[in-house]
Amino acid sequence: MADRVAGVRLAPYTTLRVGGAARAFVEARSGEELVELVAQADSAGEPVLVLGGGSNLVVSDEGFDGLVIRVSSRGVDVRDDGDHVVVTAEAGEDWDALVARAVAEGWSGVECLSGIPGLVGSTPIQNVGAYGQDVSQTVAGVRVYDRRAREVLDLDAGQCGFAYRHSSFKADLARFVVVSVTYSLEKSDKSGLVAYKELATKLGVEIGDRVALHEARTAVLELRRGKGMVLDAADPDTCSAGSFFTNPILDGPEAAELERRAPGFPRWDMPGGAVKVPAAWLIEHAGFPKGYRRGPARISTKHTLALTNPGGLHLTGFPTDPEGMGPDRADHSSTDGAATAADLLALAREVKEGVEAKFGVTLVNEPVLVGLSL
Repeated sequence: MADRVAGVRLAPYTTLRVGGAARAFVEARSGEELVELVAQADSAGEPVLVLGGGSNLVVSDEGFDGLVIRVSSRGVDVRDDGDHVVVTAEAGEDWDALVARAVAEGWSGVECLSGIPGLVGSTPIQNVGAYGQDVSQTVAGVRVYDRRAREVLDLDAGQCGFAYRHSSFKADLARFVVVSVTYSLEKSDKSGLVAYKELATKLGVEIGDRVALHEARTAVLELRRGKGMVLDAADPDTCSAGSFFTNPILDGPEAAELERRAPGFPRWDMPGGAVKVPAAWLIEHAGFPKGYRRGPARISTKHTLALTNPGGLHLTGFPTDPEGMGPDRADHSSTDGAATAADLLALAREVKEGVEAKFGVTLVNEPVLVGLSL
């Protein structure tokens, strides 16, 4: 088992590049080691933060007064299942590398999730989704360590509580640690049905059409790069946690109130008479355009939903490659010119309060906040 390291600064382990030091830091290089480390810390009453790719995380400037366990487990198992393949990946596998392999191998179902940073273990927690796909459509099972019951469980998809950008794991982050994820992917060189208008337009097809897997991946990567959503150490807009707010889902009365305030507002119909509203539209029309700045923190110049730390680029060890990070590789120096977590949260509160004042809609943060509240 790897040795603990004291005082490791967490900012270089997150794509936002904010966060103070961990009291103790250790790498879990296998699923078994991950479970053992968490169980030992729980038995000792030690606070635990399980750290994946750091792409959906905002850590406070005070850091974490406990044990940070970085998930570094590797391994992908593939089993034939008729017209599908069953792919089980360890939680520490790089997500986009797995998507790239699926496209190359002719496994359909995750191609529109190309370019999303982070590790496999985070995908069921957030029910990661983009461009008309989300992982709930392909997740067959999730192996977790239940910290309350102190046992490893194999959950099927129906037990995961999947909803829009949500799951039972996210509902109780302190309880479950994802060990591995199993996906059922169709054997096909064609994408799933194109379900997102922007992607269909990019591909020059109609909603409901299918395209070659590599065409879907290429188009998604191009769209994401245009929004600063593919990690790039040369692009300050990618010092972000992706979309900082989820698209609000409004019930009938809430939608009626928004219609009164903003007649003709853009929406997508949802089951039960609810509507989903693009958070980016609300933010822009509340007076927060692309590039809006509050001190060293700013809204992305490419994508209104991303809050960025452009001054964070000078930190070494940008986590585009999980193999390249470790306590001996992270820069523990000062962050002159970079935003702090407090700076980012101040901007987020300003945006949230501005949208609520103008439209009566409460935005909800998508990243996990550690030692912070919005």
